[in-house]
Amino acid sequence: MSEPRYICIEGVIGVGKTSLTKLLGEWIDALVLLERPEENPFLEDFYRDPRRFAFQTQLYFLLNRYRQQIESLQPDLFHERTVCDFLFAKDRIFAHLNLDDRELFLYDRIASLLEQEIPKPDLVVYLQSTTDHLLQRIHGRGRSYEREISREYVVALNEAYNRFFFHYSDAPLLVVNSTVIDFVNNPQDLEELVKQVMRPHSGIEFFSPAR
Repeated sequence: MSEPRYICIEGVIGVGKTSLTKLLGEWIDALVLLERPEENPFLEDFYRDPRRFAFQTQLYFLLNRYRQQIESLQPDLFHERTVCDFLFAKDRIFAHLNLDDRELFLYDRIASLLEQEIPKPDLVVYLQSTTDHLLQRIHGRGRSYEREISREYVVALNEAYNRFFFHYSDAPLLVVNSTVIDFVNNPQDLEELVKQVMRPHSGIEFFSPAR
């Protein structure tokens, strides 16, 4: 086994996946691919009225994530590695959580066609956290389109993520307990996490540094 070259960082909103993606990309000199959820014109409306705007929000994310993933397949002469802050397959987490049966049927038809062209990562890093920790980070960063997020939605999303990754087997998976590590403000924590990410992996592995 060799060190991973295509790495996806995943986790519930507020867990720090974009921060880790940027830091890891800089550390290993990788191409960084970011999701940019603020570009979704339906997102703020969705958090205010989920039932009304769920399908539009989900379809935009699906197509935009597909475009970004396909573009990342293009040869890059300056980087041997790619770090991404989203896994394409996780889009189904939100679809099953937010869409009704008719919407989900149409979504599945589209997603199944697009998924055939998406590359599998060499490693997925799942940043696991508690709901309280996630809400603290969400409220602390003060993004306008996140003001309407309810605790109930974060609880449901956190549970859905845990179920999804409990059964995930498409690529090696490293589950990180992010409540006991501060990779943003503690250089030692970041260095240790980078070492864990860049070693060879197989199956599902867990990392929870002792404190």
